Amino acid sequence: MRQFLLVDGYNVINAWSELKEIAKINLEEARDRLIQEMVDYKHYTGYAVIVVFDAHYVKGNDLRKFSIKGVEVIFTKEHQTADSYIEKMVEELTKDRRNFVTVATSDWAEQQVVLGSGGTRISARELKLELERIMKKIHKKTEASKQIRSTLRDRIDKQIVEKLEKWRRNQ
Repeated sequence: MRQFLLVDGYNVINAWSELKEIAKINLEEARDRLIQEMVDYKHYTGYAVIVVFDAHYVKGNDLRKFSIKGVEVIFTKEHQTADSYIEKMVEELTKDRRNFVTVATSDWAEQQVVLGSGGTRISARELKLELERIMKKIHKKTEASKQIRSTLRDRIDKQIVEKLEKWRRNQ
């Protein structure tokens, strides 16, 4: 089974207070931070993550796709919303019954369309809570691995370490 997380980029940015504040000053930085959060999510969960941003107001804009550290980033074409792109993608992906598709958006109407197409939904708030839970687990795991990585020097008497060091220098 292949698992997908499709993220309505601007919807999530506007729902997360810290990203919303950053976006007021620098929208590109807010997008970059969201993408980095999704990179962490992807690497922890193994989901294929796709972040979709509206570009439907950008004159002459063609659909743009690129990958950042394994996360697919999409800017829609002119006159195409992220919602409509995501809806089509959910329909395509759920045709294959081996795919499990989740959409991250707080847009209630979008959530209903996703559910009707065979996908599942997670609100922006729920996604933030899930990321916080994941980051706590990662932090806990790295702290535990730091403790395991003790050296011989950490485990033997300080006087013995000094004697061994003197002996090493004399060789």
